[in-house]
Amino acid sequence: MPRSVFTPSPSALNRRLFLTTTGALSLGAALTACGGGGSSASSSSGKPVSTAELDKAMKTPTELTFWTWVPDIQKEVALFEKRYPAIKVKVVNAGQGVAHYTKLRTALKAGSGAPDLVQMEYQAIPTFTITDSLLDLRPYGASALKDTFVDWTWGQVSGTNGEVWAIPQDSGPMGMLYRKDIFDEHGIDVPRTWEEFAAAARKLRKAAPDVRLTNLAANEAAAWHGLLWQAGAKPYATSGKSDLTISVDDAVSRKLGAYWGGLAQEGVIGTEPDFTDAWYAALNKGKYATWITAAWGPVFLSGSAKATAGKWRAAPLPQWDASKPSSGNWGGSTTAVIRSTKNAIAAARFAQFLNSDPASAKMFAETQSFFPATKALLADPGFTGDTPSFYGGQKVNEVFADISTTVASSFQWPPFLDQAATDWTETVGKSLANRSGTERALGTWQSRLTTYAKNQGFTVKGN
Repeated sequence: MPRSVFTPSPSALNRRLFLTTTGALSLGAALTACGGGGSSASSSSGKPVSTAELDKAMKTPTELTFWTWVPDIQKEVALFEKRYPAIKVKVVNAGQGVAHYTKLRTALKAGSGAPDLVQMEYQAIPTFTITDSLLDLRPYGASALKDTFVDWTWGQVSGTNGEVWAIPQDSGPMGMLYRKDIFDEHGIDVPRTWEEFAAAARKLRKAAPDVRLTNLAANEAAAWHGLLWQAGAKPYATSGKSDLTISVDDAVSRKLGAYWGGLAQEGVIGTEPDFTDAWYAALNKGKYATWITAAWGPVFLSGSAKATAGKWRAAPLPQWDASKPSSGNWGGSTTAVIRSTKNAIAAARFAQFLNSDPASAKMFAETQSFFPATKALLADPGFTGDTPSFYGGQKVNEVFADISTTVASSFQWPPFLDQAATDWTETVGKSLANRSGTERALGTWQSRLTTYAKNQGFTVKGN
């Protein structure tokens, strides 16, 4: 049975907060980096690797180097090494967030020191595929795993030409955690639509002046992207390596800007930075009646707001169209193989085994409390039937498993997500904090990203 509570380590927290912690990347520097490493003949040919080649590689003594921040992952690695005794995996924690990706880019640029495999968040994949740094895993049988994973997670690791750039490991479909006691006290029903959510925010503000329905953190570009995803936005679209469409100020984005900017201006929601001491204290003291979060949020909250145990419940996000349930994603990561590896077959097979082997995938859910990306686990009563006391015995995993089926597969990330997050915080985020001009700030965000992209050599189309 998956554990119902645990306190995430700093490494787990950083994994989930990539959008707010990843350092700036100059695409020009990145493009230079891609020329630093070669690739094995099999990895560059694109031809399917034969069964004989696979068998030979997996029986040949080999050491793989795997960069990951995941705690206790050696337990999953041990399962692979037991299956393939000739292959040894050296696990290296190269850092988290900025340090992890910076060290990887430095090794790629130098042409030496890069690992065979690397932990990589979904949203980081375009940053490294644009530089030809990742190995297409199709020749090694990865395509056969498509139906193993939730459709939208597979879409996140797939290229425009059918490439498989990584293997999903975990995910973060977005939902809403709410304080049942506060809702009951003030006669608030769980909002099914964003219109009902806004009405509830105003009602709660009037009834309890010191309480807000939620907090949309002004430093959290990740949550904003997830809300864009849910609303059906397509803020970024890349064609080839040089054509990019940026649409962060289109009609859908302006709808979000008017909605959340309006609620912030009314003072019926909070906008303070999240994952700070003040934010943790606010959750424990009951300042916020909901948290718009992801599937990893329930476990995280149970370790971070222990004073509120038993008072929370989970629900889907409110909807823009209740007849067409939808959600976005916030967080999750994959295992990718670096194109310069000299052990392409063994590395590719390790990435696949690590995340698709039932025992390994289950261990991620139980040991690291990751929210699964495999269909089998999301349908497993042993996982969905968990009833944590922190949530009053509610089957929270089941709620988020159902939510995961409503996440669209079409959402794309830009090849410079770090810049997008920085510019969002300095424009849209700032407008939320200042409680003014969010719709205008979207235009500034659009302009800044367009200028940046053009300076990096992209041909840019607007909304």
